[in-house]
Amino acid sequence: MLIAADKFKGSLTAVEVAEHVTAGLRRAVPGLAVSAVPVADGGDGTVAAALAAGFTRHEARVTGPTGVPVTATFALRAGAAGAGGGTAVVEMAEASGLQHLPGGVFAPLTATTYGTGELLLAALDAGATSIVFGVGGSATTDGGAGMLAALGARFLDADGEPVASGGGPLRDLATVDLSGLDPRLAKTEIVLASDVDNPLTGPKGAPAVYGPQKGASEEDVATLDAALAHYAEVLAGAVGPKAAEAALAPGAGAAGGIGYGALAVLDAAFRPGIDVMLDVLGFAPALAKATFVITGEGSLDAQTLHGKAPAGVAAAARAAGLDVVAVCGRLQLPQEALAAAGIRRAYALTDLESDPARCMAEAGPLLERAAERLARDFLV
Repeated sequence: MLIAADKFKGSLTAVEVAEHVTAGLRRAVPGLAVSAVPVADGGDGTVAAALAAGFTRHEARVTGPTGVPVTATFALRAGAAGAGGGTAVVEMAEASGLQHLPGGVFAPLTATTYGTGELLLAALDAGATSIVFGVGGSATTDGGAGMLAALGARFLDADGEPVASGGGPLRDLATVDLSGLDPRLAKTEIVLASDVDNPLTGPKGAPAVYGPQKGASEEDVATLDAALAHYAEVLAGAVGPKAAEAALAPGAGAAGGIGYGALAVLDAAFRPGIDVMLDVLGFAPALAKATFVITGEGSLDAQTLHGKAPAGVAAAARAAGLDVVAVCGRLQLPQEALAAAGIRRAYALTDLESDPARCMAEAGPLLERAAERLARDFLV
């Protein structure tokens, strides 16, 4: 049995999900051989999944989204002996995520990704020559300008003064100077790992789609959209036509447009987050030894089918000819949709406990019961 599940957001980490599923399976089938590859799709929980896979934990003190210092974690796997370099997994939410807003108060126009840039620098300082850059859960809509400023770029207004932090002040941007970018970036492979394929601006852009989740009013959305469009125009003076191309590219709108900054300036390559993470976490070797796969996440819903971890795991397992079942907190997909995704059946905690609050609070024991039921259905 291979357990490759994402976290149950708000209740269990991916590692804890695997532990509880294992306990339930073995209650029904004592001595059952079980292995686990906790997974993530590039959003929050990505660093935790890398650490569970054997990466080394590193911490850095960086600037939070409102300027208040925060401690952020990244994961590093050293290169092979004699090969030099290493692979880092950097999660932008660790530095610039919603969880770092003091008092939970939104700052839609002024929140900055500066700390994410500092976190990337810390990864470079630790020896990374390849970076998996997971984006999601951001408090910011600054197009990655803060991140690039921390990496050495300068964003100046008409008087030659640095523009203020955040997406809103980018309306005052007059020139971009990239001459001070850390030279190590030119030799670093950066993969933008995200399940978001939105462009930078417009009806499907970062401000319109995700701004309201970060406290942006209709007026704020309009301000941010215009500011980011202006930012892309000015940036073209520094990087050329690729600035406009990157603004329309899948992933540009990820995490308040930080994807755009990575694509346009850092020459990052965009890949669906779950595909990247399955590679990084060593999923293929584990799958080769498996005869049955269990995946899952907190909510199996329409979003699951658009690049979330369970869909990626199921696709890989189905390609290998293996059966896949899922566990989840709540199930909002019909059986036909599950089958189309390669999932034979899903076991939801809400089938065992109808009260959502109790489901969250007692997720571990409930998950063990669900796994025991799964084992009796498929293994006994």
